[in-house]
Amino acid sequence: MTELEQFAAPGAEWWRSAVIYQIYPRSFADASGDGIGDLPGITSRLDSLKELGVDAIWLSPFMTSPQKDAGYDVADYRDVDPIFGTLADFDEMIAQAHARGIRLIVDLVPNHSSDQHVWFQEALKAGPGSRERARYVFRDGKGENGEIPPNNWESVFGGGMWERVTEADGSPGQWYLHIFDPTQPDFDWTNEEVKEEFRSVLRFWLDRGVDGFRVDVAHGMVKEAGLPDYAPVADADSMGGGEDSVPYWGQDGVHDIYRDWHEVLAEYDGDRALCGEAWLPTLKQTALWVRPDEMHQTFNFPYMMTSWDAKALGDVIRESLTEFGGVGAPSTWVLSNHDVVRHASRLALTADNPQGEGIGPKSPGKPDAVVGLARARAATTVMLALPGSSYLYQGEELGLPEAMEIPDEFRQDPTWFRTNGKRYGRDGCRVPIPWEADAPAFGFNTTGDAWLPQPAEWATFARDAEEADATSTLNLYKQLLQLRRERSLGTGSLVWEDLGASAVAFRRGDLHVAVNIGTEPLDLGDGVTFVVQSQPFDGAALPVDHAAWYTKA
Repeated sequence: MTELEQFAAPGAEWWRSAVIYQIYPRSFADASGDGIGDLPGITSRLDSLKELGVDAIWLSPFMTSPQKDAGYDVADYRDVDPIFGTLADFDEMIAQAHARGIRLIVDLVPNHSSDQHVWFQEALKAGPGSRERARYVFRDGKGENGEIPPNNWESVFGGGMWERVTEADGSPGQWYLHIFDPTQPDFDWTNEEVKEEFRSVLRFWLDRGVDGFRVDVAHGMVKEAGLPDYAPVADADSMGGGEDSVPYWGQDGVHDIYRDWHEVLAEYDGDRALCGEAWLPTLKQTALWVRPDEMHQTFNFPYMMTSWDAKALGDVIRESLTEFGGVGAPSTWVLSNHDVVRHASRLALTADNPQGEGIGPKSPGKPDAVVGLARARAATTVMLALPGSSYLYQGEELGLPEAMEIPDEFRQDPTWFRTNGKRYGRDGCRVPIPWEADAPAFGFNTTGDAWLPQPAEWATFARDAEEADATSTLNLYKQLLQLRRERSLGTGSLVWEDLGASAVAFRRGDLHVAVNIGTEPLDLGDGVTFVVQSQPFDGAALPVDHAAWYTKA
C-alpha cells in the first residue's frame, strides 16, 4: 500500500459496507393518528426506504416506557410500548422489512432503566443492603444524616446525578445514581444478575429475527471504582466526547460486557451485529470498542462533529480508516442523529454549539439555511463515497434543517426542563418528518396531530414534492446510493488526491470525489465528466460548498 492509498478493513459481512437508516419511531409515520409515530406507520412506509436504497434500519427505542426521555427510559425490555403498537406489529414490521431485503437493528438501553421498571420498584421497597438494590447504583449519602450526595457528579441533562429516596418507613434514605434524568436509574454492571438479565433480553429479540443492536450509552455502563468527585469543563459536550479520564465514561470494564455479548450474537446465524454509541476523545480510543471479539461497529462521532474545514475533514477520514482498519473493523460514517443538531443546520452554525445544547430562537450564530443545505448535500456526497458503513438519519434525505422556532410550551426534551430553558436540547431534530406537502401533518398521519409542531415551511421538503424535482435532496440521495451499490463503494480502497488546501479529494477506481471547502471555485483539471453534482452547476470548476463525483479522460 502506498502512503496515499487507504483500504477499508476486509470482510464479507453485510454490516461492513451497509447503509443504515435511523428511524426515530415517534416522528417517522403515524398510522393510528394520535400524533405519535408507530410500528404500523413504519411498515406502511417501507417501500419508500426500499426505493431510497438503504440496506438496514436502526429503530430507536420502542419498548415499554413511561416516555420521560422519549423511550430511552425502558420499563419492560421484552415488549412494545402501546403507543407504538404490539409485539404482533413488531413481528409484521420485521417480516415486511426482510421481505424487501432490509435488515433491522433495534436500540437497546442497558446503562439504565426507567424508575417504573419492576426491578427498581422492588429496590425501593427492599431497602439498603438488599439483593434488589444491588442491581442499581445505590449509595449512602455524606454528612451527619446522609443529606449530601455521594459525590459531585452532574447529570447530562443538568442538575445533580444523584437522587435521594424515601425509605419504606418514611425516613430520608439512600441515594441512587442517574447519569441522565432521575427517572432513569443506572444499573450496577458489576452485578451478575444484571449481566444475565441482558443476555436474556438479547436472545429475546434475536429469536424474533433482529439483525443486531445499537447500544445506547455504550461507554457509560461501568463507573470508576470509588466513584471519585469529578467536574467537567464548562463547555464540555454532554456525552463526554472531548474529555479524558471521566469516571463515568469509557471505563475499561465495559469491554468485558461486549465480549460477552459478542458470544451471544455468535450463537445466531446471519452475521448479527452490535453497534455502540460511545462518545470518546479520540478515534484510537473509539476503535477499542470494535476489536475482533467486541462490537462490530461503533459510531464515528469525531467524524460527525468535524467542523466545515478541509484540513479537519481530510484528517478525520484518514485517521478513521487507519484506526478502525487497525483493529480489523470498518469505519462508520454519520452526519446526523436524534441527539445532535441536523447537519443541514449544524454545518452553517457561526457560534460554538456543544453536543446536547441544541439551537432555538435565542441561540447565537444561527445558520444561513441556503449555506447549510449546500454544505449538507456536499458532506453527504463525500460520505457516501467512503469505504465502510454509513448511517443516515430520517429526514436528512429531504435536506431537513433543525426546527429552531419550536414554542417553549411545546418542548419536551428533559434537558430543556432540567436547565430551566438554558439549553434547548434535542427537540429540534426530532420533529415529525414531512411526506406529502398538502396533507394533514404533511402526511405524517391523516389527523393533522403531531407530538412536536412541524414548521410550515417544511411543505417544501415533503417527500412527494421532492420526488417531482430532479434536483432535490431526495433524488441526490437516491442517485448516490444507487451508484454506491453499483460501484461497491462500501468496500475496497481510496487513493488520496491533492487539489489544494481548500479541498478534500480522493479516487475510488476511476471515480474521482472532491469537495470545495474554500472561498473560490476549484479547478478540477481537464477532461472532467461529472457523474454526480451535490447541487447542479455549469462549467468544469467546482463551486464553493459543492462536491462532485466525476471521471477524467
